[in-house]
Amino acid sequence: MPSPSAFLITLVMTSVLLGGCDGSSPSAAGRSSELAEDVAMEQFEGTWLREYGEGTIHARRILVLEPDNSFVELVRVTDGKGQVSEQRHEGTWLFDGTNLKRKYTLMNGKAPSRLNLPFATFQVKFESRNEFVGVDHIHRNEVRYKRMSRGTLP
Repeated sequence: MPSPSAFLITLVMTSVLLGGCDGSSPSAAGRSSELAEDVAMEQFEGTWLREYGEGTIHARRILVLEPDNSFVELVRVTDGKGQVSEQRHEGTWLFDGTNLKRKYTLMNGKAPSRLNLPFATFQVKFESRNEFVGVDHIHRNEVRYKRMSRGTLP
């Protein structure tokens, strides 16, 4: 059986060594933050549907967020006379921990004007694993997306 002084020395040394292992170091905090952001990014990956209308016009948007941070947005708008128009947009996306941000690099197959690069930024709140609400504070509107299976078309 170890002597009381040897036990006390071991206890003090263990306390000193473990005192620096609380995870509060900047590198540990940074890794923790990066891990949380990666998990959040994975939560967004997939196919999302947004439907909305005004009067006799109805729109369906399919937003596909890829793991490589690219996106494709397919849009189908039907007017009151049944006329349909479709568009395809592409770009890159990221989630900063609060906002889902999209930068459009192609608008219906054409590069947008460098003077007016389109961005979409929404503060996001997940209501469930398969549904989130985004708030655009600049344009003062709210959007709702629901998760869909891959290959869903507008």
